[in-house]
Amino acid sequence: MLNLIQNEWMKLWSKKGTWIMTILLIAAVIGVMGITKWVNNQNTTQPTDWKSSAQEQINYINEATQLDLPEMERKQNEETIKILEYRLANDIPPLAEDGRESLIINPVGVGSLVVLLTVIVAAGIVASEFSQGTIKMLLTRPVSRWKIMTSKYVTVLLFGVLLMVIGFAVTIMSAYILFPSGVGQELKWDGNAIVPVSIWGHGLYMLILSFANVIITATFAFMIGSVFRSNGMAIGLSLFIFFTGNTIVLLLSQYEIVKYLVFTHMNLTMYETNSVFVDGITMPFSLVVLASYLVVFLVISYTVFTKRDITA
Repeated sequence: MLNLIQNEWMKLWSKKGTWIMTILLIAAVIGVMGITKWVNNQNTTQPTDWKSSAQEQINYINEATQLDLPEMERKQNEETIKILEYRLANDIPPLAEDGRESLIINPVGVGSLVVLLTVIVAAGIVASEFSQGTIKMLLTRPVSRWKIMTSKYVTVLLFGVLLMVIGFAVTIMSAYILFPSGVGQELKWDGNAIVPVSIWGHGLYMLILSFANVIITATFAFMIGSVFRSNGMAIGLSLFIFFTGNTIVLLLSQYEIVKYLVFTHMNLTMYETNSVFVDGITMPFSLVVLASYLVVFLVISYTVFTKRDITA
């Protein structure tokens, strides 16, 4: 199996497109960081006193709690007020928006870029064998079809992991080069008390959470590419899911079925950013739903590939 994975990995990096995608990722991250720095430099308005902003936010949330809010949103508001009151009582400002720490602690943009690039590889890693006519040569080897399929899927995941690491590393380097060290401390409610948040630990955790989106979207592209042997269809449908998922969730948010749609759970960072729009879902529930869809996608991929007649 390791030899098969190594072979697929070498085939992947023998293509110019793989190197181009990696360079594009690096350029995109540097470009976004550069634009952020330029926008900060163009902002000539006086910074708002954080204590006044915190008190205004508390007042706004208290007014909002008078409305009939969903239980999830009400709970999020309560946690936010606890954190803001703790800041005011202990004179702990939030992280400076123009500081490098704010960029390192929440690198979710890297995950979005990696999704787009990993989908391209996942969609074509099987479909290209058919379009290039190499599938017969591949399957004449004395290796089980499921092992060949597994080696390709593992290669896709390893490629996604590598891009995530590269993107995070470039984010850190760019943050240290372009942005000064800021003041403040990130805080969170752990269920019992207000605790400080590690910049590096939280940044890595957000990266791991955003990788769930990469896995699900890439696996879907892998399935479509395997079933229909068309990387164009696989890329198109996968990106459609990626870009329209949130819209579908908002449209169906009033219906019970939304809890069981894959779109609802793909962005696990929502649990850290207090942006859960569907009441009654939790992190464990989201993981179970995502795992269920993942199994379905892989079962379809393996079943079709192992039973397909390629003699024609």
